[in-house]
Amino acid sequence: MQIQKIHHVAYRCKDAKQTVEWYGKYLNMGFVLAIAEDSVPSTGEPDPYMHIFLDAGHGNILAFFELPGQPPMDRDRNTPVWTQHLALQVDTMEELLAAKARLQADGIEVIGPTDHTLFQSIYFFDPSGHRLELAVNTGTPEMLQKLDEVKWDMLNEWARTKKAPKHAAWMHDGSHRPT
Repeated sequence: MQIQKIHHVAYRCKDAKQTVEWYGKYLNMGFVLAIAEDSVPSTGEPDPYMHIFLDAGHGNILAFFELPGQPPMDRDRNTPVWTQHLALQVDTMEELLAAKARLQADGIEVIGPTDHTLFQSIYFFDPSGHRLELAVNTGTPEMLQKLDEVKWDMLNEWARTKKAPKHAAWMHDGSHRPT
């Protein structure tokens, strides 16, 4: 079996209508589909929900569930806030900066742009508290090749030591040049 693509990714939201409107306004995602049931099809559990689907571009679908019968949503308290996020790619730095300006104009706090060597990105939260990242690729084929050559060495060293390997230190030393 070979996975063809991600069919959709689903998260919980506080308010389905607000989510559709927010993602449309700030990320230009179209509202594709809504499904509402009184019970969960896969388990049969009685749990009314609204399931919304948004067009994230190029066949990618971002979905959300509003679950009014469940306790208020929260995040995993054992995981740092910066860890779990959804990264979405934009085409140019100009688009990234325009998105930042739109978000900030409406009082949404934005971190960045952050230079990750291979890409630049901004970070912000949606109304349900999900951390989002917009990223624009800035890496070169040479950079990607150098990282490909050391990926298994890095992973194996990490598995043994649980310390950050230094195989790609060039990414963080300011030179941005593989050695």
